[in-house]
Amino acid sequence: MLKIYTNKTFLTEAYRKKVFPLLFDLCYLKHKGLVEYFSLVEEAKDCDIMIMPIDYAKFIKHQKAFDTLLMLSKTYKMPLWIYTAGDYGFTNSIENAYTFRLGGFKSQLPKHTFVMPSFINDPYDMVLEYRGFVAVKKAEKPSIGFVGHAQSGILKYTKELVNHLKFHATRQAYRLTVDSQSFFPSSIKRAKLLRKLEQSQSLKTNFILRNKYRGDLSIEEGKKLTEKEFFQNIYVNAYTFCIRGRGNFSVRFYETLAVGRIPILLDTDCKLPLEDSIDWNKHVVILNSQSPDSLENQILNFHNSLTAEEFEALQASNRHLWLNYLRREEYFKIVCKVF
Repeated sequence: MLKIYTNKTFLTEAYRKKVFPLLFDLCYLKHKGLVEYFSLVEEAKDCDIMIMPIDYAKFIKHQKAFDTLLMLSKTYKMPLWIYTAGDYGFTNSIENAYTFRLGGFKSQLPKHTFVMPSFINDPYDMVLEYRGFVAVKKAEKPSIGFVGHAQSGILKYTKELVNHLKFHATRQAYRLTVDSQSFFPSSIKRAKLLRKLEQSQSLKTNFILRNKYRGDLSIEEGKKLTEKEFFQNIYVNAYTFCIRGRGNFSVRFYETLAVGRIPILLDTDCKLPLEDSIDWNKHVVILNSQSPDSLENQILNFHNSLTAEEFEALQASNRHLWLNYLRREEYFKIVCKVF
């Protein structure tokens, strides 16, 4: 069991959306399954780890509380867990600190970095409750799905570039605690790659390309409709194409695993969660855009390497992986064991 010390004055309703995800489970949801793995202590001298209670970018603005926790960590020589939220995340240089973040660039991340999954609700409890998990049968052609924002053209490129430059200027002017990133027009890159896959005679594609994120969300009915369409597309296709968005990670990647399907992930220097515990190459088609082999051939090579039985077993294994490793409660249990 890991004993945790944190500043509990921040564990209130006012900070609910910014709290460190593990503390959210312990203090707000009170997950009984975590009790044998973690406990909160009142005195810093009694702990095994210290945790910044809320997102680093917010906590650093509370200078006295921030400095006090930092001092206690140094005084007792305790590991300090830091949560950095948002699409970009933040790389800190605090000694003996372990950063938890959603993404980042694998080649640039410090050793003491834990990449978290995007913590999502179980699709079978929500949109697909009437379905239940059943594996897709193997066909000669891989069936690949995608529903989402993918738009090309000079106007779209210009808009994404302007937004990137505005954010970069804001980051510098206000010294935002987020990492800098190169320009990556995600919508345009998605559209280009998806249309290329659509042209293949060896693949069966089922793509719904939208001109904006999740289509028309102006009314509640529109939100429910787009969510239903999104998950149904994942459900009926064995594979779903996944590529990063603003940050270098894909929520769709985890949604595909949760449904029990096979993500096709374009590697953009991604770091995936729990790489010491999970052999991701056994669960996911990881595309290398620098390979002399085309993306189409990389997909076909993966698909053809599996027997019909292995193909269905992989889908069940991916569903199991999400349930037992990538949900918030289960993820932190694994972290506790490997820490």
